[in-house]
Amino acid sequence: MPALSAGSGSDTGLCELLAALPARLRPHVDSQEDLTFLWDVFGEKSLHSLVKIHEKLHYYEKQNPTPILQGAAALAGDLVEELQNKPLSSETRELLGLLSKPNVKALLSVHDTVALKNYDPVLPPMPDDIDDEEDSVKIIRLVKNREPLGATIKKDEPTGAVVVARIMRGGAADRSGLIHVGDELREVNGIPVEDKSPEEIIQILAQSQGAITFKIIPSIKEDTPSKEGKMFIKALFDYDPNEDKAIPCKEAGLSFKKGDILQIMSQDDATWWQAKHEGDANPRAGLIPSKHFQERRLALRRPEILVQPLQVSNRKSSGFRRSFRLSRKDKKTNKSMYECKKSDQYDTADVPTYEEVTPYRRQMNENYRLVVLVGPVGVGLNELKRKLLISDTQHYGVTVPHTTRPRRSQESDGVEYVFTSKHLFETDVQNNKFIEYGEYKNNYYGTSIDSVRSVLAKNKVCLLDVQPHTVKHLRTLEFKPYVIFIKPPSIERLRETRKNAKIISSRDEQGAAKPFTEEDFQEMIKSAQIMESQYGHLFDKTIVNDDLTMAFSELKTTFDKLETDTHWVPVSWLHS
Repeated sequence: MPALSAGSGSDTGLCELLAALPARLRPHVDSQEDLTFLWDVFGEKSLHSLVKIHEKLHYYEKQNPTPILQGAAALAGDLVEELQNKPLSSETRELLGLLSKPNVKALLSVHDTVALKNYDPVLPPMPDDIDDEEDSVKIIRLVKNREPLGATIKKDEPTGAVVVARIMRGGAADRSGLIHVGDELREVNGIPVEDKSPEEIIQILAQSQGAITFKIIPSIKEDTPSKEGKMFIKALFDYDPNEDKAIPCKEAGLSFKKGDILQIMSQDDATWWQAKHEGDANPRAGLIPSKHFQERRLALRRPEILVQPLQVSNRKSSGFRRSFRLSRKDKKTNKSMYECKKSDQYDTADVPTYEEVTPYRRQMNENYRLVVLVGPVGVGLNELKRKLLISDTQHYGVTVPHTTRPRRSQESDGVEYVFTSKHLFETDVQNNKFIEYGEYKNNYYGTSIDSVRSVLAKNKVCLLDVQPHTVKHLRTLEFKPYVIFIKPPSIERLRETRKNAKIISSRDEQGAAKPFTEEDFQEMIKSAQIMESQYGHLFDKTIVNDDLTMAFSELKTTFDKLETDTHWVPVSWLHS
């Protein structure tokens, strides 16, 4: 569906041209009377005044400054608050002093007032020579500038009339309040459009200069005034309107990436919502597919996925939470594998589109958010977790897993493992008390929900690594998990950085370490791709472990921001 839009001309020096015309036309004029007429017409002061106004408007259209931001005063306030929480150097004190001065605050306030005002030229008066019989006809005149008018048109198939299909929130047409959905378009700049296609009408608009005059028959249906959208959603997929064959107007579409926060401006259309990027100063909205429409078409085109459980090795480290997943080599000798209380097939039934979110900042009296680490075998997830624990043992904690195997002489109950009987373990499984569990050599191993609560109750950040399909069931108001995906670099970098490293892939008592093989690298890359493809919409952060030191630094920075900054979380977490 075409969008109403317009360009701008480049006429300059019209006053000089008009003044020179009579002299230039003199050789072609037969009588003095005609020459006098030309002098009178082109010398008319009102004509010159109109031309000067035109040139001023044209200059304004090309040169008018656009404010970089509209909230300088608020930004300055945020900066002052941020600086006050930092060590105060002489430069910081000087900056704080400047930003606190009344005259600087007043200047920023004036800047914001000017930035928000609309300095577009006043619309010319409406024509008063309308046919008395056309009581239902409205003449609307809008000044054309560089932005689209923000409306789409379509041909009404039963009647053949050209009607306004959609008004984009925040666009020029919406701000004018003069054009409404359902209005029938009769003329554009005096040109009848009843027999023209929407594409031909767009060409007329593109060739128009200055003000654009629309002759319309208002819709009988009255618009209900709607408030600016206060609903925010997190996009769980990438979207490019230029690649969407179903969108009614590609120019009116809004592109976004997975993880972007969008503000919903209108849900009047069940198929196409209007939205803008959160924090975008441009008030104009764009079209995005609605949640229902996107779910429906993705479900239809989505191929059936044969889900294979993702498993990794059991690494032995004193005082450190073991991963009970099996490596690729172990699959050949172990029939049992990790399970979750919900299956992978259950997860693939849900089509990720959007999730309604709200800002959240942890309060001092609240538990820390659960941090979930996800990654394929050998990516270095356990090494990163170990470095975090060592960096601050009082701040970070890990869960103690349960097992039904006998306790060894050097082990203590509740330290390496919580030792329990098979009967109690199976009872807890039936009561959904385990996040995930598995069986190895006729013994159960598992991570309980209570073990996570125990770490959080000590006012520590709980570090938990699980299979990705388990993440969905941890996303609750109680845990408010922040999910970090540890991703491997390219296979070339794996060969280069892991050539001297070893992987523990044996489940025997010795836990022998073996060098990485090419098959290990291929499996790691493939496993990461499956994780990201099927569960990437659940990840809050992705860190590529190209270099362990740099990856740890990025991970530590992420943790620090998680505890102090405001983040977007599902609405259900705060309004359950």
